[in-house]
Amino acid sequence: MSKNDTLSQSDAIAHLGERLKAYRIGKNLTPEEVAVSTGISRAAIYRYESGQPIRVDVLGKIADLLQVSLESLLGVGVEYFSSALGFFERMRQLEETAEQLSVLFGPISYLLTTDRYDTILADVLAESIPHDVEGRDQFILEIEKILKILKARKKSFQERKPHIISLISAAELEYFYKTGFIGCSNPQGVNLADRMQAAKDEVVNIISLLYEQPMGVQIGVLVDSAPGASFQIFKQAEHSEVAVSPYKLGSFANIRIGVATISSAPESVRLHNDLTFQLWERSLKGERAAKYLFETLGL
Repeated sequence: MSKNDTLSQSDAIAHLGERLKAYRIGKNLTPEEVAVSTGISRAAIYRYESGQPIRVDVLGKIADLLQVSLESLLGVGVEYFSSALGFFERMRQLEETAEQLSVLFGPISYLLTTDRYDTILADVLAESIPHDVEGRDQFILEIEKILKILKARKKSFQERKPHIISLISAAELEYFYKTGFIGCSNPQGVNLADRMQAAKDEVVNIISLLYEQPMGVQIGVLVDSAPGASFQIFKQAEHSEVAVSPYKLGSFANIRIGVATISSAPESVRLHNDLTFQLWERSLKGERAAKYLFETLGL
């Protein structure tokens, strides 16, 4: 029996409530709006999202409203997210109980960024949305909600301090350093010198972490080919999940296009664990990695 088969029924119900909340947030619906549309009481919606048992017929009504399969809500197979907002909320939920995180999100894992990164990110995300794209106003409104979820993720990480293995592509980091922290090419009304400095500050922060090697933080710098897709593994005491994402929070960010997935399937978890191990073995670490970045970037 695999670790993924050892979840208790109460744990499974609790995770169902978390998924309900993530998909609801991804649809920009309040519990009140779900209640009105489904004929289910608002109090019941709150109970279900908090992990209370839910009848199958009621779950079906909510699934139809959220346009998500029962399989995804139940965590059978793969959870699919076409909304960055819902996906980041689901990541927040999983990180709250994860004991170890293995991360390949470029150019830098959001969890290891500085506080200044957060102050600029709102503008970068807004810049990444073309002015002529359909539904731009809705995407702009979602940015504040995304930032709230991201900051909650970072706060939880800093307080809980789960072990993190962060893999960073040297080529992607160099591109970030040279182009600056911007959301699109030639953003209008932007102080490019300030954005270049912001990118440099993040790179310097990573180099400092490589030198200091704080407890529970392991960083590997990849100097050869790296996977094109971003992923994160959430390891917990009795089970693990892996998230694969098209969404990006660095330069030329993307919060509107793509489908992210989260899976607890043993094969998916195993393959991504194997990939992490292979990449970690080939990566530069500690002082050697710091010196490589320092020299390559001409700092």
